[in-house]
Amino acid sequence: MVFKHNILGSISILSLLTILWGYALFFAVPEKHQGDVYRILYVHVPSAAAAFLISGILFIQGIISIKKPWSSLLFMGKALGEAGLIFTLLTLVTGSLWGRPTWGVWWTWDARITTTFLLALLYGGYLLVWNHLDSTDTKAKVCGVLGILIAVDVPIIYQSVTWWRTLHQPPSIIRSGGSTMDPEILLTLLACTAATIAVAGWMIAYRTHILKLHHEIHYQALGEFT
Repeated sequence: MVFKHNILGSISILSLLTILWGYALFFAVPEKHQGDVYRILYVHVPSAAAAFLISGILFIQGIISIKKPWSSLLFMGKALGEAGLIFTLLTLVTGSLWGRPTWGVWWTWDARITTTFLLALLYGGYLLVWNHLDSTDTKAKVCGVLGILIAVDVPIIYQSVTWWRTLHQPPSIIRSGGSTMDPEILLTLLACTAATIAVAGWMIAYRTHILKLHHEIHYQALGEFT
């Protein structure tokens, strides 16, 4: 099982590095308005997409866990929370790196940034609850509710540029009338997104496997001393 995870992880990471470092950051065409600064979006947008997708999976996992608190789903929930937090923080950091040369500020409390920051807090709160509750039933129910709240925040983040006045531009990929992006930039961005999601999937699967092993070893050790 570990060998299988390592192979999948190596392929996913190699694919991401090949697309991202081998092409997107160095050879893809520059954007006509932003020049080379826009290349940060090849990390920023895929990271956000991974964080959002993870929230959707966590939503489903949370509903199931509230009804049936299976231990395997709890382990998956923690793995999802950890990966979600990582990619949300990466989204915020890369957004800040892009915002400084583009807007002239590292950080501003506009609607999208604020709701994304809230997503990071929710992911962090989810992990704190997971680590500090001992009862499996209570942990499943509380984390399940938090997982639902995390997922609810995502459409608010996406719609924030439409609902409120914000520095962020309106949607440029999923919009009526089609994408406004250059086809080559769009294709490269989609490839980076697919590779990032593949890496996220591997991280979650591998972390879930490790958590299950720790759980089994822990209870085996307890059995030897009782």
